[in-house]
Parts: sequence; structure tokens; C-alpha cells
Amino acid sequence: MDPVTAIAAAGVALVAKGALESVGQEAGRSGWGSAGRLVDRIRARFRGDAEAEGAMDRVAQSPDDETAHQDLERLLAAHMLRDRDFETEMRRLIDEAVAAQGGRGGAQVNAALIKNAQVFNEKVEVRGDWNVS
Repeated sequence: MDPVTAIAAAGVALVAKGALESVGQEAGRSGWGSAGRLVDRIRARFRGDAEAEGAMDRVAQSPDDETAHQDLERLLAAHMLRDRDFETEMRRLIDEAVAAQGGRGGAQVNAALIKNAQVFNEKVEVRGDWNVS
């Protein structure tokens, strides 16, 4: 998975998570502030792009719809490829949102964000309890 696609996938996962949390009345948690800024920034970027706005709305309305996720991911990646400053901003906002939702610093793999993506990394260390289900 190339870096822009990975960023887009993480952004879409945070948008969907935010939609689910707002339904569950968890939006007041500390992590929502960063994720909320991410969602607001994506909406501002998509303003005037009917296809992108529609994709964003579909994910917000149906956070579990994988087709909606894929559409939004594709459009978010396209916007990032056209504007490297926007890509940099998305990286920063995603890092902030992940950190605010319990990140402990350092490199981490968050399965909720990468889902079924294959991740190739150099050295992998696992500390603490390891539970597989």
C-alpha cells in the first residue's frame, strides 16, 4: 500500500469511527476533538466537489459500508495527490487523532485503521500481552 493510500485509508477509518461515535454519544471524548478537526478539514477541502461531498456523506450515514469507504478513500487520495500541502496536513491531523485516541508515541500498527492491508516493515517488536482471536 503506497503512503497516500495508507493516509487516505486511515482518514476514512477516522471519519467512519467519528460517525459511529457520534451516534453512540461518544463524541465528547477527548479523542473526538482531533478527529473532528480532521472531518471538518476534509469537508472544507471537498466543498464544491459534488462527488467527494456525496462520498463523505455516504460514509457518515453508513459507517459500515465498505463500498462507501472505498469511494471516499479514492477521492481523498486523489485530492492529496493533487495538493501535497493537503497531504501533509492530513498526515498531521491523522497522527494527532490517533495519538489523542490512546496512542502512546512511537511506531504503532492500529488494526482499526489499516484493516486488511499488508504492512511490510523492518523490525517488529511485540511487548505486553498478545491475544489473538
